[in-house]
Amino acid sequence: MREPIPFGRYWLLDRIAIGGMAEVFVAARRDGGDARPCAVKRILPTLAEDEELLTMFLDEARLVAQLDHPGISPILELGKIGEAYFIALEYVAGKDLRALSARLRAKGERLPVPLVAYLGWRVADALDHAHRKRDAAGTPLRIVHRDVSPANVLVGFDGGVRVIDFGIAEASIRTRRRAGVLRGKFAYMSPEMVRGLPVDRRSDVFALGVVLHELLTGERLFAGPSELAVMEKVRAADVPSPSARNPAVPEALSSVIMKALAREPEGRWASASELRDALVPWTHAGSPPGEPPAM
Repeated sequence: MREPIPFGRYWLLDRIAIGGMAEVFVAARRDGGDARPCAVKRILPTLAEDEELLTMFLDEARLVAQLDHPGISPILELGKIGEAYFIALEYVAGKDLRALSARLRAKGERLPVPLVAYLGWRVADALDHAHRKRDAAGTPLRIVHRDVSPANVLVGFDGGVRVIDFGIAEASIRTRRRAGVLRGKFAYMSPEMVRGLPVDRRSDVFALGVVLHELLTGERLFAGPSELAVMEKVRAADVPSPSARNPAVPEALSSVIMKALAREPEGRWASASELRDALVPWTHAGSPPGEPPAM
């Protein structure tokens, strides 16, 4: 993008992401308000009249507005300009884990083990907040992200870690759900999700386990020549130990990841907080106790 695009009270400066439902821009205020950049997520013009996707888009805004955690980018505004609905969010200057992982693979490198554990700790803590969230009346929202993947974890240049994109999240406040429709990235789905079974917080635990396994080994965990082949591998969940692919990974940490990747939900950590706490001893390896690694 060469010239800023006026969009209501915002200048859209550059498109930084595009997905199946929306596009995201880094933006600045035009009205003399907050000078800090923000992120504007706008539903794709070609989908503006798709009632189902519009409902999902608006539900995402209502869901994220309920959450208050440093690991989840807050909603600044939900609005409509012309026929375009948009969400304004905190802008995180940094890269997502997908880009970071690709850069490391191209250089033949891996993230140091303590940094992987630290990333997992931060993501698990944010997910646990979402999983346990209740509404003003104390009723559980029963949120499941359902799309935990490297593309949806941002690492800021300031060392911050944030979970983004609750666009296909499951929650009690969702106004519409279409049964039997698989949405998300197949390589990061849980076996029960691929089988079309009900999912709960343990599905997100599995997905985070996949992300951590890949960061530790520098290799894709579930890969194949087709989406069907990938789904079959996810369904079987026949997973090698991270330490078998990377000798620098301690066996005890491998066991933590392998428990997250159990095929059946009953065999996994029962909550994201359990996984988070199990990662703590590895987040400070080589660092003074209590000091987070230098992301």
